[in-house]
Order: sequence, then structure tokens, then C-alpha cells
Amino acid sequence: MDEFWGLDSGTSLRAVDVYVTKLRDKFSTCDGFEIKTVRGLGYKAVLL
Repeated sequence: MDEFWGLDSGTSLRAVDVYVTKLRDKFSTCDGFEIKTVRGLGYKAVLL
């Protein structure tokens, strides 16, 4: 996260989760596309 927001940022550790949730909501109407959680690593986009 430091690479995106910088070391001095007051950004919460949960900020990425919030953004991914918003992206999932926006893409929820798209057939054949999903954002999956990869436990311990992060997220990945999947084409179905």
C-alpha cells in the first residue's frame, strides 16, 4: 500500500478491501467477470 498512497498517508489497512468491494458492485452486472479473493495473497480478476 505504501507504493500507492505513500508512507505518510493516513490510509487504513482496510482501504483496499473497500475499493475491491466497490469494484465488485460496479462489475456485478457483467457476465463472465468476477473478482476473487486469494487468501493470503490478495485479489484476482477471473474471466468465466
